[in-house]
Amino acid sequence: MIFDVDMETMPREELEQLQLRRLKSLCERVCANVPFYANKFKEKGIEPKDINSLDDLRLLPFTEKQDLRNHYPFGLFAVSRENIVRIHSSSGTTGKATVVGYTKRDIKNWSNMMARSFAAAGATTEDVIHNAYGYGLFTGGLGAHYGAEALGATIVPVSGGGTRRQVMLLKDFASTLICCTPSYALFLYETGKELGIDFRDLPLKAGVFGAEPWSDSMRKEIETKLNIKAMDIYGLSEIMGPGVAIECVEEQNGLHIMEDHFLPEVINPETGDPVAPGEIGELVITTLTKEGIPLIRYRTRDLTRLNYTACRCGRTFARMQRVTGRSDDMLIIRGVNVFPSQIESILIETEGLSPHYQLIVEREGNLDLLTVNVEMSPGIFSDEIKNLQKLERNIQSNIKEFLGVTAKIKLVEPKSIERSAGKAKRIIDLRNQG
Repeated sequence: MIFDVDMETMPREELEQLQLRRLKSLCERVCANVPFYANKFKEKGIEPKDINSLDDLRLLPFTEKQDLRNHYPFGLFAVSRENIVRIHSSSGTTGKATVVGYTKRDIKNWSNMMARSFAAAGATTEDVIHNAYGYGLFTGGLGAHYGAEALGATIVPVSGGGTRRQVMLLKDFASTLICCTPSYALFLYETGKELGIDFRDLPLKAGVFGAEPWSDSMRKEIETKLNIKAMDIYGLSEIMGPGVAIECVEEQNGLHIMEDHFLPEVINPETGDPVAPGEIGELVITTLTKEGIPLIRYRTRDLTRLNYTACRCGRTFARMQRVTGRSDDMLIIRGVNVFPSQIESILIETEGLSPHYQLIVEREGNLDLLTVNVEMSPGIFSDEIKNLQKLERNIQSNIKEFLGVTAKIKLVEPKSIERSAGKAKRIIDLRNQG
């Protein structure tokens, strides 16, 4: 099923004309209402009237995540605070989060995009959607919630946690589609086995999974164990939230980008230049319709390629390949974005530690585990075990409080972490090994 036939199947030439009109309007709006962009345009020596084709997009300045932090909280908003009806936020370094604001129209557009996404996954008004994405400042829960309602499906707003209860609700409410991270889907399956519930006996037929990287092998495992079709969904809070792109149930071969709202490009992350068609590079997105906090050429740091060939589902939107990695060092642990610098700031402020640490990411069963190895200072190395254990608990508590992730803390002896003359190797990701 296609939810918004006129837009989702628009001929390519008409779509590009629409994109250009919206790009021109966007440039005029940000230059008039966002001092940051007015200055950026001036530095580049360009004006909105200079944008006469989609190829002119490369003349425009990039926007980085740090720009949002530098203008925390509302410095990049393009409308008055009275016109903002909702605020979402993601965790940031040393307390500086990235804050995004939504107008009524933004919320309506977002709901429409999520309704499109669920329809692409095969959902209809007859479905019961179990939403295990977190509600709150995280965009996942509410984004999926309003999209399901816009579609006309029944939404079960379970949010995260309470895994045993979630399994029972999936059975009792006869949910037919589930939204969560892919690793949590497998955790639900294992919990179901413990409770004597076989997911293959449930009416579940599809899952919409995102918020963390996952492989095709994990997709096959989910589809086999849960007896469903597993679709990948893409989004990021700075751009909108979930629903920026979605796989269709017909092909499950690349995620259709909502190109009437987002203008995608792929660049060389080192030079900033466009890559050749079909080559892998960093995804850059321009928000064409966002009112609250429109962004021009936002560098997602996600690595992918674009595919403009026809899809048998009938949608004409370009497809992005499943994200293959990141051009920065951000980790995604159970759907939460974590930067080494965030953990570093917590460790540095903790008395008795040295500034040498490593983050070890592993997968145990179907869940990601983060271990922080950090050197003790020589002064506390010989301290009593109970005092060291208390220090580990305090660090774990601080990371959980400020970043929202649970990490295992391991205090190691001084000078035991390898030093490097170049860039320190802070991350050891073992999830894709073996």
